[in-house]
Amino acid sequence: MTVSVAGSSRLQVSGPTSVPPGESVRASVTGADPARDTVLVVRWFPPDGREYLWQVSL
Repeated sequence: MTVSVAGSSRLQVSGPTSVPPGESVRASVTGADPARDTVLVVRWFPPDGREYLWQVSL
C-alpha cells in the first residue's frame, strides 16, 4: 500500500509510506486550503497483481 497527495498540501505519515497487508499507518494532510485543491491517494496491490486506487477529495 502507498499513500500520497496530489495538490499543494503536504502529507505527513506516521510510518513508512508503503505497508504490508493487514498493517496501517496514520496520515495527516496540511495546507492553506486542502479542501480546495488536494486529493489523498491510497493505492494497494493484492497478490493477484491488480491495482486498487482510492482517491479522497478533501
